[in-house]
Amino acid sequence: MRIAIVGISGAVGQELLSVLTERDFPIENLKLFGSARSAGKIYTFKGEEIEVLELQHNDDFKDIDIAFVSAGGSTSVEFAPTITKHGAIMIDNSSAFRMDDDVPLVVPEINAEDALNRPRNIIANPNCTTTQLVVSLKAIENLSHITKAHVSTYQAASGAGSAAMDELEEQYAQIQRGEKPTVSKFAYQLAYNVIPQVDSFTDNGYTKEEMKMYHETRKIMHSDIKVSATCIRVPVLRAHSESVWLETERPISVEEAKEAFANTPGIVLMDDAEKQEYPMPLFSEGKDEVFVGRVRKDLTNENGLTFWSVSDQIKKGAALNAVQIAEYLIEKEF
Repeated sequence: MRIAIVGISGAVGQELLSVLTERDFPIENLKLFGSARSAGKIYTFKGEEIEVLELQHNDDFKDIDIAFVSAGGSTSVEFAPTITKHGAIMIDNSSAFRMDDDVPLVVPEINAEDALNRPRNIIANPNCTTTQLVVSLKAIENLSHITKAHVSTYQAASGAGSAAMDELEEQYAQIQRGEKPTVSKFAYQLAYNVIPQVDSFTDNGYTKEEMKMYHETRKIMHSDIKVSATCIRVPVLRAHSESVWLETERPISVEEAKEAFANTPGIVLMDDAEKQEYPMPLFSEGKDEVFVGRVRKDLTNENGLTFWSVSDQIKKGAALNAVQIAEYLIEKEF
């Protein structure tokens, strides 16, 4: 395959390189694109040195089959016609096209076939919190339709990019040295703190991040499920956690739920209270799967279940999901 990565210098761009290597993705030619500031930098892929090209409105994508784009929404909107005009498929990691009716929003474990219907040759990668959520919800949806889900997220610094991860680490170092910590990526200091805001607020009091989880979940699952989320930034580097309460049309036992989680592709069940085994960000970084544990009946609702999940935000939440979409396209010969 002839592949391009747009936004190579960012955290997701770098993770894409790693995932493509790990999965031995079939690449005949790889082009890397970045801003004028990144142009000319050299990255190594499978022993080959590749120079970063400046993203421009030209014919650089004429010989590209699939372009992974992770350079922000405004760049995606501006360059989508340039990237796709010669037939390249654009797998976009921004929020720019996710809710467009003529752009499929895909998590391969849930709705891979949606990727085959792409009128604009654009496929959207969901928000990282949504990706993690729907992988776990699908296991229960296969048992009984889910009508409602309440979610509290505990989101790592990586969701705001590599600079935010650097800032978190620097804040701890600055505090240790007795210095005032630098605060620029978030509204407040993240070290030794949690911030109950991810993205900007909307008119209904929910943030954009929380509303993404509502709308994107319904689109991916082709469902009327209602999702109410509270998204929280926590001082963790790169794995997101979610506490989920859901309501199904019929009661689901804990045993049924655990069996479903254990047998669902993309999920690892970690649930042994006696051994204190449950998912944690510390042990989920760099892993492909969504880890699920603490499965319980909801004490307030006969048809309710609650569980805890953890997944690497940069990997499954972004880069890996995009590569899995591309692998499906190759399998289906586009």
